[in-house]
Amino acid sequence: MSDERPVMPRGSVARSARLASLPLGAAGRATLGLGKRLSGQSAETVNAELQQRTAEQLFAVLGQLKGGAMKLGQTLSVFEAAVPEEMAAPYREALTKLQEAAPPMPVRTVHAVLAQQLGGTWRQRFKEFDDAPAAAASIGQVHRATWRDGRDVAVKIQYPGAGTALMADLNQLARFARLFSTLFPGLDVKPLIAELKARVIEELDYGLEADAQRAFAAAYAGDAEIAVPRVVASAPKVVVSEWLEGTPLSRIIAGGSREQRDRAGRLLAVLHFSGPQRAGLLHADPHPGNFRLVPDGRLGVIDFGATARLPDGHPEPIGRLLRWALAGRAAEVLADLRSEGFVRPGVDIDPEGVLDYLRPLLEPVAGPRFHFTRTWMQEQAARIADPRTEANRLGRQLNLPPAYLLIHRVTIGSIGVLCQLDAAADWRAVLEEWLPGFAD
Repeated sequence: MSDERPVMPRGSVARSARLASLPLGAAGRATLGLGKRLSGQSAETVNAELQQRTAEQLFAVLGQLKGGAMKLGQTLSVFEAAVPEEMAAPYREALTKLQEAAPPMPVRTVHAVLAQQLGGTWRQRFKEFDDAPAAAASIGQVHRATWRDGRDVAVKIQYPGAGTALMADLNQLARFARLFSTLFPGLDVKPLIAELKARVIEELDYGLEADAQRAFAAAYAGDAEIAVPRVVASAPKVVVSEWLEGTPLSRIIAGGSREQRDRAGRLLAVLHFSGPQRAGLLHADPHPGNFRLVPDGRLGVIDFGATARLPDGHPEPIGRLLRWALAGRAAEVLADLRSEGFVRPGVDIDPEGVLDYLRPLLEPVAGPRFHFTRTWMQEQAARIADPRTEANRLGRQLNLPPAYLLIHRVTIGSIGVLCQLDAAADWRAVLEEWLPGFAD
């Protein structure tokens, strides 16, 4: 790789022009659609064509950018399974690319960051250092190297100016949030962007990320199912950790065996529910680029930039609510929903209607085995998003308390990945072991 290779501009006129093209393109397509409808084409045909063109433009723009656009694209990618199949095929490949690909930094910039963060003698810490990045994501890229003691290591380096670019992109994308409803019906992107903005400071501090990784590594040391590489060295913009070989989840989603799909899915659920109990932390970024199936069958976790501190573990009311709902105890479910703030004071709501709303969502843990599929998630998304359904009307009466916002988003995102994996397992057993309040 040449030192002269340019970095994709961040916070530049080029970036702003790409983002600005989103609403302009939408306006042009709307005008074109009106013309086609006036010429006699059906509304369904025109709308389907406009949806596909909008999706293609959204992912073409997001796929070219780092910073907030890349971060939002990766976050949205876990919901891909909810997209109707007739729309999903054209841009599924683009979503996969968003999970693990980005343009690299020039080599001279990489060396400058390492010198600034690890000292002018940074090369002495390594026996070997590969200038070509092994992976790249929204705010940093990873290089493979050999530490001075002979260990293979991953060196995660933050892009200079990543924080400014991240906030600039997210601020602009928030203005265009309604366009994403074309791709994800029923998903309000504005709160998602607001949450990403609120977590920017933490994600940009690799020292905090290294601390979270150390906590997970200690909690899962010697574990038979979850593998967390140990941190070797860290600085505010660089993290060096042990290299973890394995098959990326994106590859398993694209062409993995039935055994790989089921095992990866079950272990993702184990990590999601056991992390708060074992490490006091919830891994809060479920997109497939953060996980590997390592050769010994464990789930490898390689990114800890987004975590939620749950020192007391998963909130016990979540498990209790699920248990009441599965038992058909409508009055107890509604009482607990009210006490936790899911139903605002003074809102009159039918207890049995609440159960009817929840039962399809609880199907994965109602019995000893459930098969997550894209079709199932599409059905749930359509049921809740369609304003003509009773589920949609009841859903609008419910409230999501701030304390549960991140847990809810990560859980839904994780379910999206399970549907992409097409995974089947005994999910109920996982909850019985790790979710407080779920088991009697």
